[in-house]
Amino acid sequence: MDLTGAAAAGAAVTLTRADQSLDQEMLSGDDGQFSFANVAPGPFRLTITLAGFATQEFLGNLRSGESYVVPQIVLAIAAEATEIRVVPSPIEVAKEQVKDQEKQRVLGFIPNFYVTYVPHAAPLTPKLKFELAVRTLVDPVTFGVTGAIAGVEQANNSFGGYGQGAQGYAKRYGAAYADRVTSTLIGSAVLPSLLKQDPRYFYKGSGSKRSRVLYAVANSVICKGDNGHWQANYSAILGSLAAGGISNLYYPPNDRGAGLTFENTLIGIGATAAANILQEFVVRKLTPNLPNRAPAKP
Repeated sequence: MDLTGAAAAGAAVTLTRADQSLDQEMLSGDDGQFSFANVAPGPFRLTITLAGFATQEFLGNLRSGESYVVPQIVLAIAAEATEIRVVPSPIEVAKEQVKDQEKQRVLGFIPNFYVTYVPHAAPLTPKLKFELAVRTLVDPVTFGVTGAIAGVEQANNSFGGYGQGAQGYAKRYGAAYADRVTSTLIGSAVLPSLLKQDPRYFYKGSGSKRSRVLYAVANSVICKGDNGHWQANYSAILGSLAAGGISNLYYPPNDRGAGLTFENTLIGIGATAAANILQEFVVRKLTPNLPNRAPAKP
């Protein structure tokens, strides 16, 4: 019966034996009663279930030749179970994923921030795009690589209008770093924010070698939009052209011109394709402490 004293009709009653013999089941009648016949003597357990009520159990011991009358069993209403699931917002997920990316360093020290190993990474907000760009630009390795580039340029007397000596090196260093700043900010932050494109490389990591090479090369001119769909990488291409145009303001007169800008943009696309191939087959193996993420499906 229930708590009001009404008969609990249709309750499922299961008789279980201690010797694990076959269980017996039946439903209570309209009067709430039930009975089992031909029950072997010994310990037993009754389990009573009814929708909307808490499961009840009764333990007893049947002696040989006995007709056992079970005391009245009252079914209590089942307590409502309320489940609260706290799901982080896409912005919070993106923040955590960017934190993981900022720990990615090839050989433990070379930044590899613009690669995600999460196949369906959360889209970056404009703020995160700018933060990632600034984090890259102020990294000590960026300053060191820029210094090496300026040194090679000076040794080869590239941009001869800058001259030689400390002053020439300083001008080359400033120009090289300015190139990096403008291309990164415009191509990886400003335009991706305006055009709603993702500046990161999405690691594939599965499929045939040929498919991975083609994927890497294609990603030099395409990218994922913030909506998750693939599209032409206007941000990187226009960013490279814009950075090349701005460089005409500080490069020596003999090294300026639209032709050089377009040439450098094409070289940049080729370098990106080569870098993406390295990402697919080499860089991941040389990057410790990566987040444990499954690769994208082929």
